[in-house]
Amino acid sequence: MTPGATLDAGGLIALDRNDRRVIVLVARAAETGARITVPATALAQAIRRPERQIRLARLIRQPTTDVVALDRVDATSVGRLLAASGTSDVVDAHVVICARRSRQNIVTSDSRDLTRLDPAAPLIIL
Repeated sequence: MTPGATLDAGGLIALDRNDRRVIVLVARAAETGARITVPATALAQAIRRPERQIRLARLIRQPTTDVVALDRVDATSVGRLLAASGTSDVVDAHVVICARRSRQNIVTSDSRDLTRLDPAAPLIIL
């Protein structure tokens, strides 16, 4: 696995709620220059009042954070993954696609859905 992590909506919400595990993970990534990947679809699920979500807003502005759009290539990969897994959650599939590409662990509070998409996905469960 590559240093850093991919955060799903649960990971982003945990950061926003001051979860020490996520704060430490993000701080260590910043100290070492490791990348944090935030799929834009997961960000859309987590962000509600950016003016009040200071930790989340700070994370997505960091130079070591990659906010990954759901573009044509990823949309096709997401669709194929959903078809192969028999599931329908576009956001979770986008998280898996982003984590695979970056070769990172996924920080999540909902391992069940991610495991259905990819039983071998490396997870950090909150």
